[in-house]
Order: sequence, then C-alpha cells, then structure tokens
Amino acid sequence: MVIEIDFVVCIKQVPRTGEVEVDPETGNLVRGGVASQTNPYDLYALEAALSLREQLGGTVTAVSMGPPQAEMAVREALWMGADRGVLLSDAAFAGSDTLATAYTLSRALSRMPFDLVLAGMQTTDGDTAQVGPGLAELLGIPCASYVRELLDVDDRRVRAVVDLAGDEAVLELDLPCLLTVTRDLNQPRLPSLRRRLATEDQAVPVYGRADLEDDGQGDRFGLQGSPTRVERVFPPETKGTRETWTGEGRELGQRLGARLKELRFL
Repeated sequence: MVIEIDFVVCIKQVPRTGEVEVDPETGNLVRGGVASQTNPYDLYALEAALSLREQLGGTVTAVSMGPPQAEMAVREALWMGADRGVLLSDAAFAGSDTLATAYTLSRALSRMPFDLVLAGMQTTDGDTAQVGPGLAELLGIPCASYVRELLDVDDRRVRAVVDLAGDEAVLELDLPCLLTVTRDLNQPRLPSLRRRLATEDQAVPVYGRADLEDDGQGDRFGLQGSPTRVERVFPPETKGTRETWTGEGRELGQRLGARLKELRFL
C-alpha cells in the first residue's frame, strides 16, 4: 500500500565525548576542536522514518540546526537514505535554549510539507527532552514522547506504544503529529557507500535568520529569544575518601562487613 507520507526527522550534531569545555561567560558549549557525531537517539528516529517510507512510500527530510560543521550530520542522514537534508545555521541562532531551538525548527518546518515528525527522545549533550514536545506545541500538532514501538501507521493516524518508566500505554494520534523515540524502537542501519557516492553532489540548503519568517511576537531566535540562562558552570565537588585494601578474600570480606556496620549501612 503506497500512501506517500512526508516524514521530517530532526537531528542534531553533538560532541562525541562527555569531556567538553563550557564558555564561562555565556555558558555555551565550546565545540571547536571537539570530535562530533549525530545524536545517537536521533538515529532511531531516522531509521523509523526510512523503514516507514519503504513500507508506505513518501519522502524523508532530515533537518538539523547548528554551526556550519553540522552539515556532516545532515549528510550522514543522506548516506543512510534520507531524500533531502536541510541545515539551519546562522550566528543569530547561537545561544539558543530549548525554547528558541524549538521555535527555530518550527519556523523551518513551516516552509516544508510534513505529516509525521520524528526525533530522538533527547540529546546526549543536553538531556532535557524538551525540544521535541516544544516543537509540537509550536506547530500546533499532537505529540507522543518516549515511543518504543509503532503498532500501525497510515495516512490518517499513528498507533504507538510509549514507555512510562516501568509501565507502558498505547496512544493513537491523528496526522500530522510528532513522536520522540527511544532506543527500543529499532536498530539503525549503517550509512551506505553507494548512497554516499550518489549524494556526493547533492546540495544541502542552508536556512539563516533571513530565510525564516517570525510569528510577529518579537525576536524569538537565538540568545535573544531564550528565556533561560546558564548562570554558573562548575565541576561537581568530590568529598569522598579512598582506601585500598589488600589481602585474602575472606579477610577482605570480613573487613568490608565491619566497615559497613561502622558506617551504619548494615
């Protein structure tokens, strides 16, 4: 059955390591010189869109917001099978919190057709899980978060199983809608060399601030449109002490038991 659904997948380029520096003045991550990758959770969203397109027909568009080097995340989506990629990049977007990020994405999506928007449940550099639901709110469409299984998708609605932290529920949403997904949903495919060669000359459109119409409520992009601020960034204090014990297993076990009783853990 071919029903031609327009899928949009929101992806983000994140640091490959957790050891990143933070600008003490702005509170923003310093990404220069840090190895990056596509947010792992977003790959599950992309795989879901690609699999559904193979079953139902339609197109898959990958959209990312970030500095110019974030184009690589978009290109990796093309190598996996996305039909089109768009990058939102402008100095005016710098310093965006989750609300300004969702707003910028909503302005970009208003320029393209979409039936089903997919995103990872969160990013590994922020862990807020706010952008997906915020984007759905700004687009005025229903949203389901933490989707772990897709039961049925057609040209009118989606039935999905969502994770409720130890429990689950089955939700039915009318299209257009937005889903954020967990790693339980699928196993992402690897990028294809054939696709890489086929998309080598494919342009990735870049939208800047001038390309996106606002909603008439003032400047809601970037730092200016971000109501939250990072006031202070600091490493956690370590107050614990460390001891190294050596000896036979029985002796160490008795010593450990005595210490736990002393500390009133037993």
